[in-house]
Amino acid sequence: MNFIHADFMLNNKTAKHLFHDYARDLPIFDYHCHLSPEEIAKDHAFENITELWLSGDHYKWRAMRANGVSEEKVTGSASPKEKFLAWANTAENAIGNPLFHWTQLELKKYFGIEELLNSDNAEQVYEKINKKIERESLTARKFIQESNVEFIGTTDSPLDSLEFHEQIAEDDSFDITVVPAFRPDEFFLLKKSTVKKLEEICGQKAYSYKLFIEMLETRVEHFDKHGSVLSDHGLNELIYNETTSEEIEHIYQKVLEGQTLTAIECNQWTTRLLIDLAQMYAKRDWVMQIHFGAIRNAHSQLFTEYGPDAGADSIADQPYLAENLNALLDAMNKKEALPKMVLYNLNPEYNAIVASTAANFQSNEQEIKSKVQFGSGWWFNDTEKGILRQLETLSDHGMLMHFVGMITDSRSFISYTRHEYFRRILCNYVGEQVELGKFPEEESLLKKLIQNICYFNAKAYFKPRSS
Repeated sequence: MNFIHADFMLNNKTAKHLFHDYARDLPIFDYHCHLSPEEIAKDHAFENITELWLSGDHYKWRAMRANGVSEEKVTGSASPKEKFLAWANTAENAIGNPLFHWTQLELKKYFGIEELLNSDNAEQVYEKINKKIERESLTARKFIQESNVEFIGTTDSPLDSLEFHEQIAEDDSFDITVVPAFRPDEFFLLKKSTVKKLEEICGQKAYSYKLFIEMLETRVEHFDKHGSVLSDHGLNELIYNETTSEEIEHIYQKVLEGQTLTAIECNQWTTRLLIDLAQMYAKRDWVMQIHFGAIRNAHSQLFTEYGPDAGADSIADQPYLAENLNALLDAMNKKEALPKMVLYNLNPEYNAIVASTAANFQSNEQEIKSKVQFGSGWWFNDTEKGILRQLETLSDHGMLMHFVGMITDSRSFISYTRHEYFRRILCNYVGEQVELGKFPEEESLLKKLIQNICYFNAKAYFKPRSS
């Protein structure tokens, strides 16, 4: 039997039934990724498997370095074939890492390759895939369509013109909904140069914090007009420090004058901006996503030579998370401006803190099911164990039935097998609970649970306008 077979990771009869009959063929609603809108708009044609598979994939880069591959063959100027051969050797040695599974899932789904990738067959596989890419003119859109994707939420700067989203929306030949997600990270690390960029786009001066916020809201409105229904925020930690109107204005003026903010002022700035942005999102019925808990660019030499997202990031810790997160959500709620929210925690030690805090703030008059979500296993947690930890913690503290499911969080056009991976793990988990007598063997209930998590919950929660 091939390693990737129909019942891969499905270890009980119920799991096989749930996956094949209810989960496998559902469309993919991928509400958080890092795909390039330009490559979708222009239907980018890939030259080879190295460009498609290794370009920008810091997951693979980390593994290659751990396998002793020189940087020349990771992010350097080695040929595409040399880089692929280095990755093939790495993939062979990555057994136990989710990359081993993902590699084989992607090879089978998109290229029909059943054998395990290794050093012995690497050249043959390289040539076979490249011939298929060239022969079938495989492009960004073809991979999306082949993956049965219905919705894509990209990640975009507030300063983006969104011209490529316009092109995608106006192209009747492509019927998959692609919307931008408002990602204002650069405004949390605010610099005078960032304010100037905003001023140039808006055509006016932001002399005060009030004017700054008004101008930032024009960018939110710009995204809203381009179909956006969601935002995203990447924060190192979640903090809460209250500010008065006078204090936030003083902090803002220090930024304009090029002065360095104190640690407390930085926390005050982050807190105030999160709350003010939350009001904008709530007004438009957007979903506010918050990813937190990463130490980024820890390897200073790699950062200097390559820049961010080079694969030198790790899990962070933080004191007083429970106190800060509860206070932040409560402050939003007191202003009647707590939007629908998905909280993604990178440190699994804090899973119960995040899930139990989310459960505190579910009350709403709009009858939204699980308005504040404990988000899927993310980054270092989109492994089998990480996914199971998230599912079990959510079950303990919230309602698994209303979970909005998996994301790719990827820059690759063939990473949609991560949804399949998640669905197999979910079905196996539920199947185990059934066969242990912990979940009832009730067909309609199980069908509802699996299909809701895999597709229907996300569609109802994010409410895309053009689907």
